[in-house]
Amino acid sequence: MSSTRFGFSDDFDVIVIGGGPAGATTAALLAKRGHRVLVLERERFPRYHIGESLIPGVMVPMEELGLKERMEAKGFERKYGGTLVWGNNEVPWNFSFTTGGRIPYAFHTRRADLDTMILDRARELGAFVVEEATVKDSIEENGRVVGLKYTVRGLDGTHEARASLVIDASGQARVIGRKYSEITWNEQLRNVAVWTYFDNCHRLPGDEWTNILIEGTQEGWFWGIPIDKGVFSVGYVTRSDVANQSDKSLEELFVSEIESTTKLKELLKDATPAAGYRTARDWSYTNDRFHGDGWVLVGDAAAFVDPLFSTGVALATLAGSTLSKIVDQILKHPEIEEKALDRYSNAYRDFFDDIRSFVEGFYDRSKTKGYYFDLAQKISDPGKKNDAQVDFVKLISGLSGRDGGLFELSLDDLIEGVTGPSTAGS
Repeated sequence: MSSTRFGFSDDFDVIVIGGGPAGATTAALLAKRGHRVLVLERERFPRYHIGESLIPGVMVPMEELGLKERMEAKGFERKYGGTLVWGNNEVPWNFSFTTGGRIPYAFHTRRADLDTMILDRARELGAFVVEEATVKDSIEENGRVVGLKYTVRGLDGTHEARASLVIDASGQARVIGRKYSEITWNEQLRNVAVWTYFDNCHRLPGDEWTNILIEGTQEGWFWGIPIDKGVFSVGYVTRSDVANQSDKSLEELFVSEIESTTKLKELLKDATPAAGYRTARDWSYTNDRFHGDGWVLVGDAAAFVDPLFSTGVALATLAGSTLSKIVDQILKHPEIEEKALDRYSNAYRDFFDDIRSFVEGFYDRSKTKGYYFDLAQKISDPGKKNDAQVDFVKLISGLSGRDGGLFELSLDDLIEGVTGPSTAGS
């Protein structure tokens, strides 16, 4: 193994592109299992990112990483549920995460703080992290990805690193996915978002104090996230074609649509703007392939659904946790790679498709909350083992799955097939 100016060799078990929640979780848990992992992150942390409201599913990988107590110590505000102005009669209604099972809360957080915490944990567990590193290309041998070429800000030349497997967790940049896979856009969810921040906001009353607010309007919907003290993240989402046909800018739409709200307008009546506007558009997609020879996708690099129920970070970290277990076994038993990654991809796609199908149905605001509960049950619990409201909360908590699905994947049969019954699992 050759030495580099970074103080470590350029040969690894795994290279992870991206140090966000998906990449850092995957890298940290692989390093925890004793593997040599390199993380190449394009930016310098802490860095800004949208997606401040979490759901209970994220607490599973956070516990694996030993970060639950740190999240509390950091002062992240607990989130116990949500308040919605949604449906055919626009009467506000609530949900509580306690209805959905064993994890009764998540957090609201500044993503710069959360993402840095996870990436720092990856370092603590032994992953090598290079920030401000831009991946330029993959290295292929006989059709297989065996490494990456990258540059580092402030350093001359192009560097190379090699590994048994490359994991693309680069988010919507899709560094590897863009080269080896096409994507399918979800036409029903081709939306645009515009958001900003306010100080001195009011809060929802009583037990709703830390709830996320989701309020529908005629042509879209708002989120209102209490990040800390009186600071709110407020965003407006509408269809791209609606925004394109409007004679108003996105910022003007944001301001005018707030006037049509009820609860949100009340929370902001004494607030002051605290930041400029940011926008994003056309983000709901799925890669046609989740893996190939020597590479695999995770997090937003694989697929992204919609910000409606704040599922992004939870799906990314839960998938990263599962992928770390699978890659751990692939590194020990290389012969199972293709079949193991097929199994991961199919389960990941099924889990993602359940969330996407529900979000598509939920966007029909002509229905009642009972319809939305029944829709969640139809998708995730067709045998009706639970009450429909329980299925609704489990689904939007990121804690549902078809017969265990993505989170309980077993590779025992594949391992036994290559090692023989007498040594399987050893």
